[in-house]
Parts: sequence; C-alpha cells; structure tokens
Amino acid sequence: MSNNYKEKLKELLSFTMQEKASDLHISVGHPPVLRIGGRLVPLVKEKKTDSEIARGFAFALMNEEQQEKLLRIKELDFSYYFDNQVNQARFRVNIYFQKGNLSIALRLIPSKVPTIEELNLPPTLHEFTRHRQGFVLVTGPSGQGKSTTLAAMIDEINHARAERIITIEDPIEYVFEDDRSIIDQREVYQDTATFSSALKATFRQDPNVIMIGEMRDPETIGTAITAAETGHLVFATLHTNSAAQTIHRIVDTFPSEQQGQIRAQLAGSLLGIIAQRLVPRIKGGLIPVCEILLRTTAVANLIRENKIYELPLIIQTSSEQGMISLNKALANLVRAKEISLEKALSCSATPAELGRLIR
Repeated sequence: MSNNYKEKLKELLSFTMQEKASDLHISVGHPPVLRIGGRLVPLVKEKKTDSEIARGFAFALMNEEQQEKLLRIKELDFSYYFDNQVNQARFRVNIYFQKGNLSIALRLIPSKVPTIEELNLPPTLHEFTRHRQGFVLVTGPSGQGKSTTLAAMIDEINHARAERIITIEDPIEYVFEDDRSIIDQREVYQDTATFSSALKATFRQDPNVIMIGEMRDPETIGTAITAAETGHLVFATLHTNSAAQTIHRIVDTFPSEQQGQIRAQLAGSLLGIIAQRLVPRIKGGLIPVCEILLRTTAVANLIRENKIYELPLIIQTSSEQGMISLNKALANLVRAKEISLEKALSCSATPAELGRLIR
C-alpha cells in the first residue's frame, strides 16, 4: 500500500512543478490544493483526502527516524529531494497534526538559485553583496520570499569572489553549488543542535560570510550582531513588517539594561534592512515589493539615540541614497501596471498616504 502512496505523491509533486505552483497542501476533508500565483487552487478531479490517505502521504515522505520524531513532537520540518527524471527539485515540508489528523504543507524550492534580477528585486541589493563586513536583514511575514532573497545574495557572492560561506538553516532550502566560494550548509537538528550553538561554532570555522535562516532567540540575535562587528558579513531573516519594527523587535528581545548596548552595536554594524512582501501581479504570478533602509550617519544616530519612530521619514526622504519606502515601492509598481491599485492599498500600512502618492 505504501508504494501506492509513493506513486500518487510522485504524480502530485510532478503536477505541482508542471503548474509552477509554489505550494502543495494536503489536508483531511479537502482534495489536494496548489497555491499558484498566491491563490489557492483545489485539484477538484482528485478525491478528498481522508485520515488514512493523509497518513499514507506523510509517511511516504519520511524515513523511520522522522516518523518517530513526528509522533513524539507532533510537527516536523524537513527538506525532501524529488527527482522525477525530467526535473529535480527540493520541497520544504512541514507535517503537523490538526484535530488528530495529519496535514502536509510542501513548498517547492527550485533547483536553480534565481538571481536578484530574475526575482525583480531592487538593484540596491547588489550593494549588500559587495561588503566584507556588516549585518543585513531580510524581513517580512512567512511565505514572502525571504529565503529566496537571501539565497540570491549569497549566490551572487559565490560567483563574484572567493569567500568561505557558512549557512545555518532549518531546513536547508536552496542547495548551492560552489563556484569561487566554498559553501558549507548546516541544517538544524541534523548537522547541529540549535541556531545559536551553530552560530557560536562558526567563530572557529573561519567564515567570511554567515547566513542565518532565522533568528529565533536573544542568544542567536546577540551572537549575529557580534559576528557582524568582528569582521564577518552576516545575512539573516526576521518575521517583522517594516525596518522600524525590525529595530524595535531586536532591541526589545533584550532586558532593558542591555538595550542601550544593543542599539549601539546595531548602529555600528547594520548595513541595511529589506522588508519584503510578495504581491499578485496583474498578468499573473507574484512580484516582490521592498522597503529598504540603508545605514547612514543619520540612521545610525537615530538607532543609537532610540529615535526609531523617525526612521520612516528618513526612508521617505533618502531615495537618492537608494532607500525606498513600502508606499513608494507600491506606487511605482501601480504606475508600471505591474499590480492593481486595490492590491497595493491592501498591502500598505498607510493606504491614505499611498493614495496621495499615486495621485
């Protein structure tokens, strides 16, 4: 019976790739569902998933050790390598329990790392890859392309110069092919116990560039800032919605007596923050819209003096230096007829201001 599930799963994964879907969802009571261009598309010709089918698919994706772990901790993240002989791809898999049944979310990770241009990201991102030291943050809600943006910048460094690059991920998503650089990819729980322990160990591994898939705790954040201060180029992600919110989140992670020191460290080491969303395009698919904050003397002073509330104004008035506000980025895409006004307004934290910008 397990072979039947494997064959059916292979068919569904092949179809996911064929339809250029970003995700495949398997949940009891529904047929398999694809996410295409940001929209959920049920595969109505497939029969509805019951608890036995969901379990069969889930166990077909896992080895014995993973199965035992899932039953013990009730949810599991891992990457799954899929080879259908025509295409090779990886999927980021999350299996979890809901109402006593198993559900599966599979995110397609293309085999080729896309470039900054292919992703329609702002050219300013090239500048971040040219630095030898400092801290770059890619932020945004879940599922907004942060990992792909990080991968594009890391791969640009890989092709541009000889560096030692270490990535810490949960799970590994894009698999890099060494070009001019040497890249070691470490997966949390498989190659290392935690993000923070792996990050501390990098100081003994002679890296030039460090990529942290996610900063989840004060220890990881503190160590990342220290790494950026001590001669490393550090890239990381956070689940925040704007540059100002990112600074607040980092500082507020620490006890009040440490916050002054953290602000001072950030003011000295931060290179920039890319706050990213994916917005449905008029012609189909998704396009990233980015707010970009760059460290200038004015930005560093505001961080040091705890005047974070003034950062949005600095971003709005510093476009000649490469900064861009979310509203300005949205307005540009509306004018270019890439996205609709309705979608732009729904993405903006201050839609009235966006309306004025577009008018």
